[in-house]
Amino acid sequence: MNDIITYFSNLEKRPLERAGFFIAGMVLLWAVENFVPLIHNHYKKTKVRHAGTNLAFTAIHFVVHTLLAGGIVFIAGWTSNHGFGLVNWVGGSALVTILITCFTLDFFAGWLCHFVEHKISLFWRFHIIHHADNNVDVTTGLRHHPLESVWRGLFFYIGIFVAGAPMYAVLLYQTILVFITGFTHANISLPKWLDRFIGYVLVSPNMHKVHHHWKQPFTDSNYGAVFSIWDRVLGTYMELDASEIKYGLDRYYPNEKDEAFFALMKRPFEKL
Repeated sequence: MNDIITYFSNLEKRPLERAGFFIAGMVLLWAVENFVPLIHNHYKKTKVRHAGTNLAFTAIHFVVHTLLAGGIVFIAGWTSNHGFGLVNWVGGSALVTILITCFTLDFFAGWLCHFVEHKISLFWRFHIIHHADNNVDVTTGLRHHPLESVWRGLFFYIGIFVAGAPMYAVLLYQTILVFITGFTHANISLPKWLDRFIGYVLVSPNMHKVHHHWKQPFTDSNYGAVFSIWDRVLGTYMELDASEIKYGLDRYYPNEKDEAFFALMKRPFEKL
């Protein structure tokens, strides 16, 4: 456990290493998609062209969160120095600290933020960009409009503040989150029993694909990021057979432009 704490305590100072985790995970899932696809996607031109649009948004997302990193360090330091937050009030081992941090961040930055984006029209305008992808795959995971990336970061701040999370636990959760995000969006087919088994604790690929189904009420379900408990406890969990899933939106955005980067960037500022 001490090795884990030491490793993640200063991981923010090694951005290339963090980027390496992301790239390695994406390349692995990208390769697996070709062998066991859940759905046979019909890309506008090629899978690479589709990925180019999504990775452009992903790159901007990482830039935004790099700019917000100073706030994460400040809040984590402040809560530690002032004994504030669940971690400091509960006390306990490093494992307890990690669990409190992961569940708290996952609720605020994962489930709650996502729920708000679907329920408040201002936030939904920007979240549309994520749902407009008609060919969900591993590159869709961090396809966020830059302004959505900003308020996702703000919800992350709230989670750190409430948890009183130390940096090593924050960075551990971020690492888990990036991998799970790629995994749940990846166009991979798992045996139904395995997907269901995973879904008892974590958000499984099929569980999140239901959220990307074009038709209500499925679009407004399964908001969780890492843990499935929030949807199950808060009444937002839904199931749909993978064979019935169709990606995209039933309104708001012309499906033929789901890979048009500049059209996507300006869409939130246009009339819906």
